[in-house]
Amino acid sequence: MINTYLIHAGKLVTVSELGTIYDGGMVIKDGKIADVGDISTLQKQFPNLPIKDFSDYVVTPSLVDCHTHLLEFAPSSLYPITEKTHFQAGRAILLHALTSGITALGEQICGHPACNFAIDDYRNVVKDVPLDISFAATSISIGFKELAHFTSVTKSRAVRHTDLSDSQLVNEIAKQNDYPGENLFINATPANFTADEVPRAGEIIYTLDELKRIVAIYHLHGKQIGVHVAGEEGIEMTLDAGIDVLHHAHGITDEQINRAKHQGTKIVATPMGGTHLEPNSPENIFKLVKQNIEVSIATDAYLPPYPNVDWLPFTDQTLQGPDAFMKIAQPGMKLLHENGLDENEVLAMLTANPAAILGKGDQFGKLEPGMDANFLVTDGVPGLEVVDVDEVKRVYFRGDLVVDRMSD
Repeated sequence: MINTYLIHAGKLVTVSELGTIYDGGMVIKDGKIADVGDISTLQKQFPNLPIKDFSDYVVTPSLVDCHTHLLEFAPSSLYPITEKTHFQAGRAILLHALTSGITALGEQICGHPACNFAIDDYRNVVKDVPLDISFAATSISIGFKELAHFTSVTKSRAVRHTDLSDSQLVNEIAKQNDYPGENLFINATPANFTADEVPRAGEIIYTLDELKRIVAIYHLHGKQIGVHVAGEEGIEMTLDAGIDVLHHAHGITDEQINRAKHQGTKIVATPMGGTHLEPNSPENIFKLVKQNIEVSIATDAYLPPYPNVDWLPFTDQTLQGPDAFMKIAQPGMKLLHENGLDENEVLAMLTANPAAILGKGDQFGKLEPGMDANFLVTDGVPGLEVVDVDEVKRVYFRGDLVVDRMSD
């Protein structure tokens, strides 16, 4: 049978109700997972299928990073490019993500002052890339001395503060939006600028009434809304307004965690940074998960690591990208594992949970029949046991081998 084969894994971590299967197997057919079980049973059922033998390795779902800035802001931050070469740099960065074990991304499109690209330009440039990319259409406020506001709809043209809550503009952004990413910046962002360049980072941009009206517009379109937010005051406003997904939520209080739990609010944790406040610590992630809040971990890359926190493995503020994903996730994953969560539950923060944020939880993020065959062959459980991308030996996307370190 064409494009049909059997995977033999020494350890198959499914991140599903099937849990971990030692000497596990998966039948892959036409880019989908057709069956999952123990290898001996599957070999008897499918005696004629070719076998890919990974009996000395761990096989897991591939990684999902649901909060990135790889295509819009990273190219000019990393390379001396022009608008003409912007997308060439972006595609190189996407390949870097793929080689880091990531096969699905949530990319924010905020409006870049130096590049007059529309969200459809970004959609077009990734059509033939072996990655599943969802785009969050957003507006952004940058905390310069004079606040700067941009939107995905107005592209490189700056807008006024008052425009951010204009119903016509918000409607258009909501229509273009794929998933609840950083659709609004409740606080002005430091982005990847130094502190002296963004003295107004953290300033609250919206009133509660404005937020409620914007949330109503998104929900009227049948879409969830996510926000960039940090600090007790801003987080309280988002909970009052009925925001669906909080990105960062740095500085969230115990009382607010309890409230988020009861409201069904999801949180995308960014342990590397991303706001004006100290990022999500392992202890913070532990509290969120123990309250049964659905937590995803994301890189917010490219980003300089927040300085002087003991859970980050970096020695300076060099911009970090997709290859840091497992490194920044490991401290929180280990703490949860040490306190009783199994490897499937902790790995879900890098696979199934962010897939659900993207609205694609029934498509990838788990290894079970009917899912896309997006999986990794590794030396251990990603994030929990391994953090070096060289230990990700193979990456499969929809059944095709797209990264191969076994032949090195």
